[in-house]
Amino acid sequence: MAEIPTVARVGHEVPNFELETYDPVGRGFGKTSLEELKKQGKWTILFFYPADFTFVCATEFAALAADYAKFKELGAEVITVSTDTPFVHLAWQEHEGELADVKYPMGADRTGAVSRLFGVLDESSGNALRGTFIISPDGVLMNAEVNFFNMGRNVNELMRKFRANLYLSKHGDEACPAQWEEGSKTLKPGADLVGKVHQALR
Repeated sequence: MAEIPTVARVGHEVPNFELETYDPVGRGFGKTSLEELKKQGKWTILFFYPADFTFVCATEFAALAADYAKFKELGAEVITVSTDTPFVHLAWQEHEGELADVKYPMGADRTGAVSRLFGVLDESSGNALRGTFIISPDGVLMNAEVNFFNMGRNVNELMRKFRANLYLSKHGDEACPAQWEEGSKTLKPGADLVGKVHQALR
């Protein structure tokens, strides 16, 4: 039997996890799990952040809200995650204007178990670092990015990486080069490409 990793690793299957959630659209509380999202055939994007009622986080939430409909349309569920309670999520979303357009579920990792699984829990503060993780519909961790508390993320780059994953899931013999955007050239690794990447991209 394969050993279950204590920290999720890129290229490996992620153990199932469950999160309490606050739904800003229905204004209710619920639960979600990786297993359920896999059954629905969805990509899962986890967006860890330090805490509600903080500053950089509010700007990230606004940027994520602007692209949430597109992520959904492309087959992903985006879940923001902190160690706050669902009740604090509700209060923050109601009071902070930057969160006025938020429609994605806000996950509550009160014990820090999910943050620990992804290696983003800062044990000294009990808060999560700014970790972003893309999980395929079959539960494999495809991408991981972690920023310190004081640096916000670029949601356009998250969308670029997600679109690259979608492309590669259908074209497994290809690779996306640096700065790849949808519609641009890809690479087909093989003997003919050795030493000729420059020519292949022209």
